[in-house]
Amino acid sequence: MTQRFSEAERRAVYRVIAERRDMRHFSGGAVDPGVLRRILEAAHAAPSVGLMQPWRFLRVQDPHVRQGIADLVAIERDRTAEELGERAAEFLRLKVEGIGECAELLVVSLGPDRDRHVFGRRTMPHMDVASVACAIQNLWLAARSENLGMGWVSMFEPRALAELLALPEGSEPLAVLCLGPVERFYDKPMLVEERWAEPRPLDELVEHR
Repeated sequence: MTQRFSEAERRAVYRVIAERRDMRHFSGGAVDPGVLRRILEAAHAAPSVGLMQPWRFLRVQDPHVRQGIADLVAIERDRTAEELGERAAEFLRLKVEGIGECAELLVVSLGPDRDRHVFGRRTMPHMDVASVACAIQNLWLAARSENLGMGWVSMFEPRALAELLALPEGSEPLAVLCLGPVERFYDKPMLVEERWAEPRPLDELVEHR
């Protein structure tokens, strides 16, 4: 028998989606081990093409490794600023990560054995990346439902990060995730609050044939 969700349960799901934020400001503290396990289980429950489950999660606990990741992000931040030209100074005023303040730091990577999966990838090999993105979104929404902030940091050179973390040959890091308690969630996406960008309305992005 198909299980149905109540109106209150549906509203809660849509509220979590609407109030998810890419967080950059954290208040330290800690994440309860049971909560962290639930969040990772939610990520692991994500759909994946051919059930390949290409995601790998690395919990960074060594402060020296955490600092090394922060250094890689700082290098890429400067390089990004150079590419932005006239918006460089404006960009450099933005807070782009919370690596030093977050309670937990996770690195999500593609596993080294993903190329053996053909189902769903013969003509679209990038579906392994799409599958990992689904896992990260699950993790993000689960974290928000637990009243924890999460920020996805993508400013790093993948090979340098893989070397720093001594990842297995063939692995590819896709995300550095800052996770932990926050004093408040942004009312709007931070880049909107900082007037860096404005989201496009849905109707501009839906076409009909």
